[in-house]
Amino acid sequence: MITNSEPDLIILGSGSTAFAGALRATSHGARVLMFEKSVLGGTCVNWGCIPSKTLIHAALFKHEAQLGMKLGLGLEDKREGVDFEQLFDHREEVVRKLRQERYLDVLKNMPGLELVKGTARFIDPQTIAVNDKTYRCDRFLVAVGGEPRIPAIPGIEECNYLTSRSALLTKLLPKSLVIVGGGVIAVELGQMYHRLGCRVTILEHGPRLLPTVEREAAEALRDVLVAEGIKVMADVTICSADRAGDVNVVSADVGGRRHEYTAERLLMAVGTGPATDGIALEKAGVATDPKGFIVTDERMRTSRAGIWAAGDVTGRMLIATVGARQAIVAVDDMFNEECGCTMDYLSAPMAVFTDPEVGMVGHTEESARQAGFDVAINTMPVSAIPKAHVTGHTAGVIKMIADRQTGRLLGVHLTCHRGAEMINEAALALKLKATVTDMATTMHVYPSIGEGLKLCAQGFDRDISRLSCCAE
Repeated sequence: MITNSEPDLIILGSGSTAFAGALRATSHGARVLMFEKSVLGGTCVNWGCIPSKTLIHAALFKHEAQLGMKLGLGLEDKREGVDFEQLFDHREEVVRKLRQERYLDVLKNMPGLELVKGTARFIDPQTIAVNDKTYRCDRFLVAVGGEPRIPAIPGIEECNYLTSRSALLTKLLPKSLVIVGGGVIAVELGQMYHRLGCRVTILEHGPRLLPTVEREAAEALRDVLVAEGIKVMADVTICSADRAGDVNVVSADVGGRRHEYTAERLLMAVGTGPATDGIALEKAGVATDPKGFIVTDERMRTSRAGIWAAGDVTGRMLIATVGARQAIVAVDDMFNEECGCTMDYLSAPMAVFTDPEVGMVGHTEESARQAGFDVAINTMPVSAIPKAHVTGHTAGVIKMIADRQTGRLLGVHLTCHRGAEMINEAALALKLKATVTDMATTMHVYPSIGEGLKLCAQGFDRDISRLSCCAE
């Protein structure tokens, strides 16, 4: 049991990553000081995962009701309006409840864990200053998270724009929205705003939406968004932005021609940067990459002994579960150096919470080839799943990547109804080094969307269109 009078660990940040590290440290018997300059709980609970998925799910209700009407399920109340005040109050109540239960109550009831409000900045590798006080420690975990990047567009400062953060705090729904960027934030919030009644245009600089997602899955989602009425433009070069009365104007080159896109609001969705301004990493001697993210090794150690980093500030898979796991690896390494704890990113699943959802885990086709595998691929339309026709959600695709010699599953990428749930099974299969045969011979509930993984695995060596229901 550690009994030093000084803290055994200082954590910069108080979000999901920081809390995971703090709780792990207390299990080692450590006394932990956590420093937070903003709101307890960080991005995920306050203006990220929780509020966004709450609104996305609410928008899904409205969309599902419209699908029900097409099946003959008429509604007595045919009003199409949305009570935005009630909707946004619901969002705030969900955030408040989870912040209280998952952070404030935990903090209050956890011996050895103390929160200090204020901006922490390094004075040297073993000292930080906060609120005119200094604190020394032999171990630091930097978990300050990330913040929205604002592109350097001429005239953007004159515009009425939102970021991924402010878009989830607003209590007003704009009539129209132009989104600059085509990544996860753009497609999630774009579809949500569209389904709530906002006219949405997405402008992506690259050749397609979701550039880090496998092409088949990304294109399947794009087809859905376009079919719903969202305008999606690729290969867009933003030239300037301006404000004309009540509307914002974005000038852009598309295919060698100048276009203007107007909307009541703009949304900047070009990615996340590290929230390290003001913490003086240079005085601690902590190295960063060209984008400002903290460079870490597989044990989450930084370039300076005694300082670890975890979460969005490292720039690796910017999702809450990965950040939490990074923090646990870091803390275990701090207090038990012989544990051999390392990060395994290949078995970490990710999801994009559109409808249909995008899920991914493991190697892409390209990364598997680069890793030296002789790759076998099977791609299957979601319409091959019987349950998809029951629910009416037939859009999407499932792609599996395997090692041709051993049959070992290397990656799964999908766009599918309930895809965020399905990808968990695939992640377990990868972690356990399952083969395609293992997946193909695992019994699934019939009918279920999850059966799609079994069908896709069976498709490596047979024509699944010739299989009867429940056939092995």
